[in-house]
Amino acid sequence: MEGGTMTGAQWNGRAALDGTTALVTGAAGGIGAAVARGLAAAGSRVALLDADGAALEPLAKELRAGGASVLAVAADVRSSAEVDAAVERAESALGPLDHLVNAAGVLRTGEVTGYSDEDWDLTFAVNAGGVFHVSRAVVARMVPRRSGAVVTVTSNAASVPRWNMAAYAASKAAATSFTRTLGLEVARYGIRCNVVAPGSTETPMLTAMYAGGDFARPSVEGSPDTYRLGIPLGRLAQPEDIAHAVLFLLTEQAAHITLHSLVVDGGAALGA
Repeated sequence: MEGGTMTGAQWNGRAALDGTTALVTGAAGGIGAAVARGLAAAGSRVALLDADGAALEPLAKELRAGGASVLAVAADVRSSAEVDAAVERAESALGPLDHLVNAAGVLRTGEVTGYSDEDWDLTFAVNAGGVFHVSRAVVARMVPRRSGAVVTVTSNAASVPRWNMAAYAASKAAATSFTRTLGLEVARYGIRCNVVAPGSTETPMLTAMYAGGDFARPSVEGSPDTYRLGIPLGRLAQPEDIAHAVLFLLTEQAAHITLHSLVVDGGAALGA
């Protein structure tokens, strides 16, 4: 139920996140919006970043009405110049960034033999290049402060082959490897970098794959024709399910966790 109340984010989240500052990419909808709601509910100041600036405004208005300190920034993560300017604006308006959540992503499906160069390039530019641009800009500012936490939202497809999703899976594998390597390099500064890898989640990205059809059944029950298992827990993830995992990894309750990939897929990848 996209857009639902992020009640569980307050478990211990307010004590752990109150007064911090975070930047969330892909914040206009889906998992990014759920993360932003969770952070705001826990008392964080939140910079919302998305290529679609107009789509950010309803969320920004909602969060401000709830008393949150929020900045909406339109920026394309494919552009390092736009990203650098957005990060500068976020820190000027809200203060030094404690947390970064890379949730921006695109999905273009198709079999490899018929896949276009344009779709391949776009997928990597957003899903891998965007993670690089934003992480570089934010972590460079965290290093002198010797603190910070980064969570990159990838996919269980990064470790399990998915029919028609070669570019998406490969780009998410690249983002996973990048985030873990970044975490290795900046651990000496007290900065933690982790990955949350969702499975099928009820977001516009998933529903768009089944225009006008039953988008839940193929994911939940599986598809033998495409060698896809179902979801043992018997339901799609909600964006809030993923956001809970992200928020945990940002808090000091995860203070000794870094370079980790946390799969949140209801068992769909059988632990892979």
